[in-house]
Amino acid sequence: MRSLFSVSTAIIMLTMSFASSVSADRLKDLTSVAGVRPNQLVGYGMVVGLNGTGDGNTALTLQTIQSIVSQFGQSTPISGIKGKNAATVMVTANLSPFLKPGQSIDVTVSTLGEAKSLRGGTLLMTPLLGADGQTYAIAQGNLLVGGFGVQGNDASSLTVNVPTVGRIPQGGMVERVVDTPFLTTEHMVLNLNQADFSTAYRVAESINEFLGEPMATPLDAASIRVDAPADPSQRVAFMSILENIEVDPARPAAKVVVNSRTGTIVIGGDVRVTPAAVTHGSLTVKVDENPIVTPVQNVIANQNQVIAAPAGAVVEPNTDIAVEQDPAKAFVFDPGVELSDLVDSINAVGTTPADLVAILEALREAGALRAELVVI
Repeated sequence: MRSLFSVSTAIIMLTMSFASSVSADRLKDLTSVAGVRPNQLVGYGMVVGLNGTGDGNTALTLQTIQSIVSQFGQSTPISGIKGKNAATVMVTANLSPFLKPGQSIDVTVSTLGEAKSLRGGTLLMTPLLGADGQTYAIAQGNLLVGGFGVQGNDASSLTVNVPTVGRIPQGGMVERVVDTPFLTTEHMVLNLNQADFSTAYRVAESINEFLGEPMATPLDAASIRVDAPADPSQRVAFMSILENIEVDPARPAAKVVVNSRTGTIVIGGDVRVTPAAVTHGSLTVKVDENPIVTPVQNVIANQNQVIAAPAGAVVEPNTDIAVEQDPAKAFVFDPGVELSDLVDSINAVGTTPADLVAILEALREAGALRAELVVI
């Protein structure tokens, strides 16, 4: 099949243009190729040209300025250096796969010291290192900062967005290629974005059915191994064919995802509830303090007159306690309840997100919720 691959490529590609399904997904949307991934880069650098918003006389900043200046034959003591217009920064970037030396990447610059803003600054030449300690790119350029901050003489200040982080579009120049096994490996491995045994099996079956050869083998719930063409020049065309094959993924596992911070709740379509009765009610206790204040006077009498002098008031506590309890609302889940019935029943009692989480947790503890409850 590999020897005839180049001849049959055009025929397969023509056939693919007519193979479509409304519910199917392309492999490029379901999987990624093992070994073909971005690499994270990081570097330590210096931003100069700030308008008095730099680190100031921070020891690290002064030492960095002294080190940079010394590379140009200048010897300056730290005592003669001012750092209000400079800032030490960390520079980060993602190196996409297959990028070659001379191509550009975007970089993000973040303050490391006490700088108030990077607006108007320029990043000096900064090596970007990979996890192996090798330099893969060089970053330099003028920063674009979306936020800003102002401060008055009375210590009042206003900050919009984050002025201590900026970006340099195309500010990094690639200097080294990251080797990938794409052209050398005997097999290509497709990794599912979400592991699922059924989906992995369907992907392998779809590839074998489309190519007419048993070339794909599911390895586990997340990986499918595909035999690659022996000729490296044919692998790009072969991968183009694979990633456009359409597969109907398996239905995901039943889950209920709860975001405890925002109150957002997502219920999967396959969530089921076994027969159960739920009672929901609320109790409100309201306490009002209305103390009674009574003024008091001291009366002093002598031979000629009577004098009334004010004294401290008498305060009598007066507490009103009111208890309000809404009638408990009960609803019953019959056998085979689906998502729409579950949502309608819970919405009918007017629950808050916190109440809904409590109901779902109670159903899970009772064994009536046929789904995994995930709290994030």
